[in-house]
Amino acid sequence: MNETSPVLEFLAVSKSYEAPAGVETVQVLRKISLAVGRGEAIGILGPSGSGKSTLLNLAGTLDCPTDGVVRLEGQDLSHLSDSELSSLRCHKIGFIFQSHHLLPQCTALENVLLPTMASGSRRVSREDVERGRRLLERVGLGDRLHHLPGQLSGGERQRVAFVRALINRPVIILADEPTGALDPDHALLLMNLLLELNREENVTLLVVTHAVNLTARLDRIFTLREGKLEEMVRES
Repeated sequence: MNETSPVLEFLAVSKSYEAPAGVETVQVLRKISLAVGRGEAIGILGPSGSGKSTLLNLAGTLDCPTDGVVRLEGQDLSHLSDSELSSLRCHKIGFIFQSHHLLPQCTALENVLLPTMASGSRRVSREDVERGRRLLERVGLGDRLHHLPGQLSGGERQRVAFVRALINRPVIILADEPTGALDPDHALLLMNLLLELNREENVTLLVVTHAVNLTARLDRIFTLREGKLEEMVRES
């Protein structure tokens, strides 16, 4: 793929959900178009129920648009089989959610390495282990490698989730309210950390949030209201 080509594209994408008989169909997204470049950090703001998570699910191949096209690295996702989509999610997309979803019986390092096991390899490579160690050290968890999630603080567990999203060197990270369960100080700390990793790994970042104060360092910010996406114009 050309480095100047968009990593992620939405082309006139709409999404609606069928409603029970006699109830109007729910239109969540309306003709959304968006192009996100490699290494770019994009924020999507909007109130609860505005469709932010739906947009992220479409980008992450967890849902399909009703109309329009979603492309990742130039591939029309609607043309891929279920197995191809599963492989794409494993190798090219990193997910970060408000809830960290760590396995309680696995250590921090083991949780980080789980996506490498899902990639089809019979065992984790030494390179993967070393990368996991380095990234955990990078986020200040070098002395927590063998701690279970129950032995970590909420902020530490979320940092493990950040590293897990990076372990397979994805081309894009999709973050859905990643700091929503944290207090303001830890939320700002973790957002700054995510952006540092975004720059160092040159990984594209798409983060949805309702917290305007956390978007100051993002490259571009959009608002999603009534199913329509509009770019915010920053003051110079």
